[in-house]
Amino acid sequence: MPNVLSPQSRKTPSERCCVVDVLLTHSYHLYYDRKQARKMQPYPPLGTLYAAALLRQRGYSVALFDPMLEDPVSGFPQALRRARPRVVALCEDNFNFLSKMCLSRMREVAMQMIGLSRASGAQVVVNGSDSTDHLVQYLQGGANFILVGEVERTLLELVDSLVGRSGQLPIEIPGLAFIKQQSGRLYKTPPRPLIQDLDELPFPARDLVDLERYRDEWKSAHHTFSLNLVASRGCPYRCNWCAKPIYGDRFHSRSAANVAREMALLKTEYGAEHLWFADDIFGIKNSWVLEFAEQVERLGAAVPFKMQTRADLMKEDVALAFRRAGCNEAWLGVESGSQKILDAMDKGLRVDQVVKARGHLRHAGIRTCFFLQFGYSGETWPDIQKTIELVRHTRPEDIGVSVSYPLPGTAFHARVREQLGSKTNWIDSEDLAMMFKGAYTTEFYRALRNAIHAEVETWSPPSAGSVNFSEVRGHEPGDGKAQTLAQLWAKVEAMEKTSRNEAPTLLPVLTCAPEAATC
Repeated sequence: MPNVLSPQSRKTPSERCCVVDVLLTHSYHLYYDRKQARKMQPYPPLGTLYAAALLRQRGYSVALFDPMLEDPVSGFPQALRRARPRVVALCEDNFNFLSKMCLSRMREVAMQMIGLSRASGAQVVVNGSDSTDHLVQYLQGGANFILVGEVERTLLELVDSLVGRSGQLPIEIPGLAFIKQQSGRLYKTPPRPLIQDLDELPFPARDLVDLERYRDEWKSAHHTFSLNLVASRGCPYRCNWCAKPIYGDRFHSRSAANVAREMALLKTEYGAEHLWFADDIFGIKNSWVLEFAEQVERLGAAVPFKMQTRADLMKEDVALAFRRAGCNEAWLGVESGSQKILDAMDKGLRVDQVVKARGHLRHAGIRTCFFLQFGYSGETWPDIQKTIELVRHTRPEDIGVSVSYPLPGTAFHARVREQLGSKTNWIDSEDLAMMFKGAYTTEFYRALRNAIHAEVETWSPPSAGSVNFSEVRGHEPGDGKAQTLAQLWAKVEAMEKTSRNEAPTLLPVLTCAPEAATC
């Protein structure tokens, strides 16, 4: 039986006292997100816990309010009264794709927390994708400082300044944005270089989280307890719809040995029965993956895990090495079965590489799952049909369907910015609203999502007694499912003719070298 310690038993006396230096929190509340509440796959906020670990390493007393499972409306005021913090840090989990989506409901939560924190007399600092995109809005909402970029070292230096340890002024600290009192204008200090050696960071302070509650939710929904970790930060690829306000186009990886040690800790100390590698791209270098498998085997640290990666990285030996390390599910950013659309996205991927990756993963015994994106500018019905054909040909075990989502700072956002109305963010992850003028209406893409999800489930139903990490779809079993599937596709076919937008956004003009055969 794993040595699973309660969160309270791990806390130091300074962390149980009434006054703390820093209260850390974030704004993602699971139950404000309909789709994720149905899936019930909650994970602790890694980014927040990394920041907490570094502050504690420096000797600060810290507390955590984790709104993932606790209602922030009632819970956060209580946390403020208990902790009476000098500094409140809203550090969003920059390893959680839901935080990167900048959902408007979560922004409302953040603003409420900022207001309550200021009213308590604390200094308020914020870090995350949404605050980086909306500096003035968050500062006018009451935040004293926005941490721009990677959070840990900037937060540490700022806390040193605010509590009087360093004598350094905030204006001297790289990676900050704030309103200058003299001028009332936004001021940004120079950017902070990213951490080069990630092994220098302590492991996330998971003892601050009520892991027993996470365990209960996982065991109740899936009969298996899953935890998260990351092996790297950032992504060097340049898909023109992908926002990167925290790490830019840079990529840094922990050593394979360091990651394997954390896996062993999660397995033996915390009782994890499954892991989710939350990296944007896992396993970019073949040599790293091979060493990773060796280190995991050496420590006996293998735990079934899922990851997301790229199809063009999934060579045969790499897939087999991942399987040795415990991988049983890989999510590929496929996006489209149309090469024209992949090229327009600057995806740097060929459709045939998706087919090959599927074969290698199947051979290694790893579930293959596709992220699909419909509605990109210039996508037509024939392009959509190519995506459907790719899914039917390769038969992935699961899919995640989205529509193109314009995020600030991307070339895609710049292209459609003038078409955006008052709604510039989804309310929650189930929203699936088109916010620019694509080829079809939102209702068409929702019907398409329902149909293609239902078809995938006909060849990949949840197995009895197995862990199901897929979305809850609610289709009837047996013959009723086939009949429902036919009806769903009939609805898509009918709506294709009635849901077309006039003058949809066109593809940008591609400028390709003569040898680029795919353009």
